[in-house]
Amino acid sequence: MAVANSDGVSIYYERHGSGPAVLFVHGSGGHHAAWWQQVAELRERYTVLTVDLRGFGKSDSSMPEFDGQDFPGDILAVLDREDVTGVVLVGQSIGAVAALRAGLARPDRVSGVVLAHSLGGIADPELSDLVAADRAEAVKLPVLDRLLTKGFQENEPAKTFLFQQMGTFNVAKMADLKNLSSGGPSVEEVVASGLDITFLAGENDAVLSSATVRRAHVLVKGSRLELIPDAPHSMYWERPDLFNAAIVRVREAVK
Repeated sequence: MAVANSDGVSIYYERHGSGPAVLFVHGSGGHHAAWWQQVAELRERYTVLTVDLRGFGKSDSSMPEFDGQDFPGDILAVLDREDVTGVVLVGQSIGAVAALRAGLARPDRVSGVVLAHSLGGIADPELSDLVAADRAEAVKLPVLDRLLTKGFQENEPAKTFLFQQMGTFNVAKMADLKNLSSGGPSVEEVVASGLDITFLAGENDAVLSSATVRRAHVLVKGSRLELIPDAPHSMYWERPDLFNAAIVRVREAVK
């Protein structure tokens, strides 16, 4: 299905199942089909929405550049089209930035936001320094090693290959994205919003350290923390059992 955004951009999305709603927002190498292991598992108990941000998958990719400031509107167009309320937005990596901003903009539709392997672009000097330090270590590794464990790559070569191929369906590449985190909300704004915020990350995340996630959880008073042992940055792909179980816990807890 497709819906036109407020600025006329065509946004592709899919809807599966019924019940309380969960909307998944992909990261820089993904699109709606990256959530195949979540849709198959969760559609029996929830309405599962998956969306392609502009420049990704089957959404409009004709624009000369891709501004992260436009991504929240892509999510909101889907929520308005489907007329869902009380939804939990699950944003993976850079998708968490768009998910958080969409949630803050439309609390009438969004009850909770899961920041998966991301701090959602929260503007805080201490957190920014911690994230920068984590990234400085991450860039020392090959890209694939930042996202999936060596053991998974060795034991699951087919799924590793498919993971790599996912990004080839996207026009937008990480280098093409601008303003992803600029002008993000402060810790105080996030807390004051009343949104149910969950930090979901893996202890083995090579991009965002567990210490950084724990500190964000402490600063965002009232937030939830799902810090999963033995899970990497792309937990949704490598360990969908752990990722899906965490999403169920959150969705059941959010009113």
